[in-house]
Amino acid sequence: MIRKLSILDRSRTREGHPAPQALRDTVELARTAEELGYHRFWVSEHHSVPGVAGSAPTVLAAAVAGATHRIRVGTGGVMLPNHQPMVVAEQFGVLESLFPGRIDMGLGRSVGFTGGIRRALGRDTGDADGFEEQLTELLGWLDGTQRAHPEVHARPAEGLRIPAYVLATGEGAGIAARAGLPLVVGDLRARGRVGGIVEAYRKEFRPSARSADPYVVVSGTVAVAATEEEARRILVPEAWALAHSRTRGSFPPLRPAEEIEALEMTPKERELYEGALAGHVHGTEDRVAAELSEVAERTGADELLVTTSTYDRTALLDSYARLARIAGL
Repeated sequence: MIRKLSILDRSRTREGHPAPQALRDTVELARTAEELGYHRFWVSEHHSVPGVAGSAPTVLAAAVAGATHRIRVGTGGVMLPNHQPMVVAEQFGVLESLFPGRIDMGLGRSVGFTGGIRRALGRDTGDADGFEEQLTELLGWLDGTQRAHPEVHARPAEGLRIPAYVLATGEGAGIAARAGLPLVVGDLRARGRVGGIVEAYRKEFRPSARSADPYVVVSGTVAVAATEEEARRILVPEAWALAHSRTRGSFPPLRPAEEIEALEMTPKERELYEGALAGHVHGTEDRVAAELSEVAERTGADELLVTTSTYDRTALLDSYARLARIAGL
């Protein structure tokens, strides 16, 4: 069993609950995570997605950090190709200055998922290819080694120790290894693939001033309940949202599980829906403990980052409480 547990919340909107409520739910979930003993709480970056309210992760991280006291807070992640590295350094410098010793800088290489979003951000798909260079520049703003812009300093970030993590999308694992940074990799539905990425990362890892040894965070959806069926129903709203997006081109707010189970689905929708339900870690406490032990054995992960979203907040909070109990938090 992986004993260090953390949460990544994507501020998913729910039918009948506007986006501001989703952001408030994220902050409240962070308070609960701290009470339960979770190690860190991260928020994400998505742009122009109808079902996700979290578009400004450093702003939301500030709200989360301000509402908590001990839990580490960060981003999973800031999509670096969407931003100027100096600005990202400044933002994290402010966060670390306000909440010293609690801030994590999780970084990804994705850009907006449609052409319209990318144009609005002033970016293109090719910008993701420059992630490694952007990462080097960003770290240089923090430690004062950047030379591309003489006499320019990212204040108050310069000189601060802000842990950086690389999300393994595409070439992310190799970049993390070459930079000597911790790796965040998912998802748990493809455990064989995750195991291969982790193995390559550890083999290629170069010790750095930031991390002497490889550090692996595996991420994925985990749902725990009193029965197998109750745990499966936690997964239903997100599975349907994914099937809907693949067939209708729009990622919608989450709907109640009972509504989705009563829907008439086309054969294609049903196929996508059932596929989206498959492979996640879910079930009773005993079953989830066994599955996570298998994940730990296969990946040797140092930490588990849970990314579960659902309509029923009571069921979600109960799931996180049961998972904390499994891990002995």
